Amino acid sequence: MDETPIDLTSNREEMAKLNSVEQTQLILARLMEGGQEDDDTCRELDSLTKLLNNDTEPKSKESICDVIDDVCLDTILGYLDMRQSDLVRAHGILTTSAYLKAAKDKGNEALRNFFFARVKRGTYDDYILAFCVAAAVFPIAPGVTTDIFLSEGFLPSLDPLMRRKWKSRKVETACLEMLNAGSMHPECREAIRKYCTDFLEEVVDQDPNELANAIHSADPEVQVTEGSIAMRRHSVAVRHLAAVILAKLRAVPSTAQQTTGEPDDRIQQANTSIEDLSKMFSSVILKDEESDKRLSVEGLAYATIQPAVKEEVARNKELLKTLVKILGDAPAKSPLTYGALSVFMNLTRYQPTQSEEEKKMSQLKAYANAAGKLGPSNPLNDNDHVSERCKRVFEAGIVPILVTHSRHGSVASLNLIVSIISALSVTTSLRGQLAQQGAVNLLIAACTALPDTESQAKRTSAQALARILISTDPALVFGGTRARPMNTAIRPLIYILAPDPAAETRDLLPTFEALMALTNLASTDDDTRATIIRNAWPEIEEQLLSSNHMVSKAAVELVCNLVQCVEGVALYAADDAQAKNRLHILLALADAEDEGTRSAAGGALASLTSFEGVVTGIVKRNRGVEVVLGLCGEKSEDLRYRGAFVVYNMVACEGEPGKLARKAIREKNGVEVLKESAKSSRRAEVVEVTIQALKILLEQQD
Repeated sequence: MDETPIDLTSNREEMAKLNSVEQTQLILARLMEGGQEDDDTCRELDSLTKLLNNDTEPKSKESICDVIDDVCLDTILGYLDMRQSDLVRAHGILTTSAYLKAAKDKGNEALRNFFFARVKRGTYDDYILAFCVAAAVFPIAPGVTTDIFLSEGFLPSLDPLMRRKWKSRKVETACLEMLNAGSMHPECREAIRKYCTDFLEEVVDQDPNELANAIHSADPEVQVTEGSIAMRRHSVAVRHLAAVILAKLRAVPSTAQQTTGEPDDRIQQANTSIEDLSKMFSSVILKDEESDKRLSVEGLAYATIQPAVKEEVARNKELLKTLVKILGDAPAKSPLTYGALSVFMNLTRYQPTQSEEEKKMSQLKAYANAAGKLGPSNPLNDNDHVSERCKRVFEAGIVPILVTHSRHGSVASLNLIVSIISALSVTTSLRGQLAQQGAVNLLIAACTALPDTESQAKRTSAQALARILISTDPALVFGGTRARPMNTAIRPLIYILAPDPAAETRDLLPTFEALMALTNLASTDDDTRATIIRNAWPEIEEQLLSSNHMVSKAAVELVCNLVQCVEGVALYAADDAQAKNRLHILLALADAEDEGTRSAAGGALASLTSFEGVVTGIVKRNRGVEVVLGLCGEKSEDLRYRGAFVVYNMVACEGEPGKLARKAIREKNGVEVLKESAKSSRRAEVVEVTIQALKILLEQQD
């Protein structure tokens, strides 16, 4: 009789005839049998993942989790072993995640039992698998993994394991991978800091050549290879991994430090400083071409949180260019990509600007925490130092790499990319080059691609776009053979016209910069002006009345450009209450205290008074004519020019509106005002338009 089992799992039609529990049992049997190719194993794991995801656990039928006993779970978790291929491990993590989600509390308890049973056995294989499972599961189930970490006696038990005379590279690597994953969680990080710092220091500080030299001196015939158990020393990879964990402990303050502001004694007495760790990471990145750069880049990402390390890295041109190359070669959505982006974000990050109220709150918090006073801010974090670091990062050639990664990266990576570009755009001298290298397209695409849940990143990208468009010619950015039309930049800018509703304090800088950028765009053509009016007029109108004179002035300057098109004129020249109210506001702004606001409003009136409806509106508006004549009496030649042009348009108007305007101007002593303006002006164009207006007033006796 043929005992060869029939492989039903590869036959979809046969599998479809079975219920979910039977399918699960068959798949588990195949996985427990082992000996398959990686592709076959991944296919089985994917099938199990799908069944688990579909398992809704209704009361009327058996859940497939009920047939996954301890032995089956051992099989599934076995595919998280570091000795499996990366492909199999990736699929194993998905299956484990689906199981924990479906099994809920039962799954968490089974995972906890699996882990401690393996650790209790105490063999190298058991340690390796237990630690690998904890490292892999931590990001997807931090609750249960944190409980395992914080279980009484567990972390202290790792000290003698790591200090064993005979080293196992795989055990040490698995243990440190677990600690590395755990150090991302605040509570676990505190426990690691308390129980593991000493042996981590010992691993990092070990001289890799000391023991090898001693063995070789005693017996030159002994062949010593790296990682050899006979060497009784930690491998280079293990040392680097321990250094990454220490970097996280050094870079992120302990709870005691955050609460009291006082330095932690253990950290102060540490043998290896964050600067030493940074040099180790930099050395590996620069010199060790064969090694995996991921750990060193991850360590540097944490080390560069510290100002001194930021400055040291930024001044190393070779290191910056190497990091840019690593980022360029890194696969999209990979840990290496995220780590490299984090390094550059740390280097370019500006400190948030604090209002006076926020500074007082920080001082009160310091007193409440018994610190009594705020320590001085690190000068390496001031704007001048950050700006200089931004220039060095830009010179390393990062922008084209960021543009490439932005097309295929994750939301998290896009957040970092947007933050880096935003920081670079603060430096005015870099804005033109940013536009040339594709930053404008990157930012517009980011505003569209980022989900609504990432509102802060969307606002950051829109503000960076605004900065660049303020300082560059839109025709050069969007013209020529470039496929992206200018109108695509309008919607992101509109997004930041209103202050951030989620912010605790009202920051008007994004609003101001968006208005300035829209003003620049509105200087190009009527199609762009019409698009801005159609999509943003209510927001623009609201900013005209802003209590901040800089925002109000920027809004008036935008209106001055918008009224150059028919749609803009219609907003003020129409015979309705809204148009009259708008004209009233514009006249009030022409009489504002701020000279720039008066100038912009005068420019808008100079364009609008070419139309009879606006002339009639000014004459009928209380103090309308006085405001216009007030511009003619200004000390500034520019303001007098605008005022004289408005008067000329009004007195030159034909028909009844012109008669009414000439009469009102004469009654308000306009002739004398214009004469005085002509006498005090030195610019030919001001004198000319003033004389023309006077001539009409004196010659036409209505």
